[in-house]
Amino acid sequence: MTCEELLQALNEYVDGTLDLSLAECQEFAEHLAGCNPCQIVVDNIRQTITLYQGQQVYELPAAFQDRLQQQLRKKWQEKFPRPT
Repeated sequence: MTCEELLQALNEYVDGTLDLSLAECQEFAEHLAGCNPCQIVVDNIRQTITLYQGQQVYELPAAFQDRLQQQLRKKWQEKFPRPT
């Protein structure tokens, strides 16, 4: 598994659009064990989740949330295009 594949899988998993198999989880763990940059990304995500757990949630207006998600997906796809 490459860094790009890990980040794409992580993004899809967090979005709820990917259900990792046991083999994929093993590949994920093996890559993380040897890749400091990816370890940092995952650790930052964990820290962000911990930071916001239990905090008050502020709902974004639906139109703003839709535009934000579209822009984030667009930027992600530009940076990490799917192999054809």
